[in-house]
Amino acid sequence: MASAHDHSSTHIEEGEAVSVDPIDTTLWVHIFIQMFAWGVIFPLGMVLGIVKSRWHVPVQVFGTALAIVGYALGHMHGGREFRHSNVHSKFASPISLMLFAQILMGIYLKLHLEKGINGKIRRFVKMGHGIVGKALPVLAWTQMLFGGITALGFCQGEHVGQCLAHFIMGSAFIAYGILLTLLLLVGQLWLRRTGRSQEFFDSAIIAAWGMVNTFTEHRWGTAWVKNDWQHTTMGIIWWAAGLAGVWLSKDRDGRPQRNFIPGFVILITGWAMSAHPQELMISAETHKMFGYTLMAAGATRIIEVSFVLRDRPGVSENGRETSSFQFVPVFLLYASGFLFMGATEEQMSLVAGSGMDHVAYILILYSLAFLLFLFVNALIGVYDRNTPSDIPHKEVANGRLGPRMNGNIPVRDAQEFELEGLMSDDEDDGVRRPGEDDDGLNSLSTVGKNSDGVAH
Repeated sequence: MASAHDHSSTHIEEGEAVSVDPIDTTLWVHIFIQMFAWGVIFPLGMVLGIVKSRWHVPVQVFGTALAIVGYALGHMHGGREFRHSNVHSKFASPISLMLFAQILMGIYLKLHLEKGINGKIRRFVKMGHGIVGKALPVLAWTQMLFGGITALGFCQGEHVGQCLAHFIMGSAFIAYGILLTLLLLVGQLWLRRTGRSQEFFDSAIIAAWGMVNTFTEHRWGTAWVKNDWQHTTMGIIWWAAGLAGVWLSKDRDGRPQRNFIPGFVILITGWAMSAHPQELMISAETHKMFGYTLMAAGATRIIEVSFVLRDRPGVSENGRETSSFQFVPVFLLYASGFLFMGATEEQMSLVAGSGMDHVAYILILYSLAFLLFLFVNALIGVYDRNTPSDIPHKEVANGRLGPRMNGNIPVRDAQEFELEGLMSDDEDDGVRRPGEDDDGLNSLSTVGKNSDGVAH
């Protein structure tokens, strides 16, 4: 994430953003170090900080050291030259300053200064540390995208608008997939406490986004062209359907209610986007596959809500059990995002000239989606296994409640559990309850221990 430096740009031809020289080894090392530091280490450290693990500080220190080395290498490369005004170098300064501020706030909090004026400002520093820490992965994703388009000299001049549309919308699909992953694995109980169904929040965001698209996709006062009509009408159906989804998110008695609207909006959006006219064959095939993937995400979302869950908030009351089918629409949103981000005009021209066919290119994009899907699930797993469970623990001889049939505890074990609760009411006051001792949260060695009370 190197900022603008003093490298020569004399080899850059007029009207181009980069020179024709190849990327040298130093710049490749810069790219991979920064991707590892900002894309892997810092998000892992963020999760460890949320669960108050003692590994939070060492991991973040390691990530910072890597980021500094990568930053230095970004100033030392030869080979390909770049315009000094490129967006990657401009964004490097503010994100580096945020990292520096985050380090200072972390050091201050680690000193545990709580007397006098420190007692008043500590909570604000703690709040700022948390906000910046959670914002950095999002900003790092943005900077990595800037780095990719800068390295290739893309998204200049007349291509800027199309790049913005593809990267913003593609990132939005991926972000939606990440949010659904969070809600599926660790957010079901929180969602119930809000008194709203998930479709309320999904539909509200869809409606708001549709309002923006309705009035921004066409330059008012100019002639309407084919894509203007498609993008504007897509915005109209988003806010119209979104409002309908908000209305249907409560039943006649005011209780939260599931509905099909968000899934249908995703489905019809995939159909509409797959129909966009394309000049290159590989572009047409990539857009077609993107449309099919997004349509599948919407269709499987409707099936999940209506038939797998049967309009219930989740598979189980404790919010910890999931159905394998629930991961299908979630993953397809990741894949849709990568497919759309990888389908800009300049990328399609580059792939077409490389000799690679559309099948290989689409499989590469799907592979990237699987890697991100795996990483997000791994981070959630670290959080989940280092967070105490609210489910009551049942002590039995073999350490489990017995085999489950279709997700249900056998009748004998269920009866024993209920009788045990009835007979032990008078003894509860003298018993230490699970979760009273949270020292284990400060170590990664607790992974898996906090879920021992859950029968799988």
